[in-house]
Amino acid sequence: MPKYISEKELYPIETLLADRPDGWRIGEIEKALESQGLSFNRRTLQRRLAQLEKAGKILIAGVGRATRYLPIVSAEKSAEANGGIFLSIDAKEVKNRISRPLSARRPVSYQREFIDSYQPNVTWYLPAAIRSHLMDKGRRIGIDYAAGTYIRQILDRLLIDLSWASSRLEGNTYSLFETERLIAFGEAAPGKTPFETQMILNHKAAIEFLVDAVDEIGFDRPTILNLHALLSDNLLGDPSASGRLRAIPVGIGKSVYEPLAVPQLIDEIFHQILDTAAAISDPFEQAFFVTIHLPYLQPFEDVNKRVSRLATNIPLIHHNLCPLSFVDVPEDLYINGLLGVYELNRIELIRDVFVWTYERSCDRYQVVRHTFGEPDTFRLRYRKALIDCVGEAIRQVGRGNAIDTGEVLSHLAKDLVPENDREHFLKIAKEEIAALHEGNFARYRLRPGEFKDWQKRKT
Repeated sequence: MPKYISEKELYPIETLLADRPDGWRIGEIEKALESQGLSFNRRTLQRRLAQLEKAGKILIAGVGRATRYLPIVSAEKSAEANGGIFLSIDAKEVKNRISRPLSARRPVSYQREFIDSYQPNVTWYLPAAIRSHLMDKGRRIGIDYAAGTYIRQILDRLLIDLSWASSRLEGNTYSLFETERLIAFGEAAPGKTPFETQMILNHKAAIEFLVDAVDEIGFDRPTILNLHALLSDNLLGDPSASGRLRAIPVGIGKSVYEPLAVPQLIDEIFHQILDTAAAISDPFEQAFFVTIHLPYLQPFEDVNKRVSRLATNIPLIHHNLCPLSFVDVPEDLYINGLLGVYELNRIELIRDVFVWTYERSCDRYQVVRHTFGEPDTFRLRYRKALIDCVGEAIRQVGRGNAIDTGEVLSHLAKDLVPENDREHFLKIAKEEIAALHEGNFARYRLRPGEFKDWQKRKT
């Protein structure tokens, strides 16, 4: 049983911490207490600090060597001022420098040494303690399941969350509810521009691409170019620029950063970024690496940040980790974090935002997953075949090309499912059709009109 520590014993530590609103590192606390004639070994001091946190007297922020101990009032004020995110001293410095007027910031161009100096699995943007912490938060199912198993369990929710949150960071005014109506029922929200509606639908298509092609995607040229093509569809002034590296200069609004303008260099560094990312062993370091370097290069005429936000999820999908949805991330901190990379090659602010955002996503999807049991491995194995067969059966009956969905299913399953699994597959497919309603037909890549045509025919 842990030894009880009285409030009298804790009071000197609590009083000491109150004198520094920005917080203390544990080594600094040890030295300050020693100067007062109080000496504790490290483990004893950590127990006292943990008890103060449990009592709501202090806040422990950060992980590993970045851990800081703060008086609760100043910590709450600091987090409140930054959209709920506690920022390290280094992150605050980046934020302050980026917040100065443009006239006070030195114009800069792309710095090639920033990427050249990074050595996969030697250089670490995320310290080991942070990577371990994120792994503990993000691991959701056993490692024996196939890649993409976890994200498929929560796909319906993620399609809405990530499409909305990523679009919101681009100034899209769709609400979360309106996004859900658009994705689930194909209903564009009144008063929104076609551009905003297209942006949401493009996110849905891009997320589905990542999930459906999980065994083929990676940090390679086809994946990232196709991701851009899906996200930029019908949104660029030059349609031929969709899915292509840019050949023209671009600018960054409200920044003194000037991206590269030489097409050959853009192509060369684009490949360097992908090759480097692919060589990184840790999924969170991979995710954070592309969060930084894809927007910094600006390889496309537009839609660069959207590409990076979805590409961030590639290693998380592969490792069955909780996805990063960007829900609730403060827009100003996210943008300032990237500006810190662009103008200063400083990662501290965007790193604090990244860690907080991932923790937030994990908490959100932990609640979502509590509504599910363990995944049905048979359904997962034949997920794509189920989508194809059910969707096509509904379409054929809706068009009047067939009378019975069961006949269509049996015909299609012959080419998609081995004979020994076919009976069970058809049983599940028929159950899926019986359970089809206006709230889940999008799962089978059906358009609202196709679902309505089927409803009329079946009755």
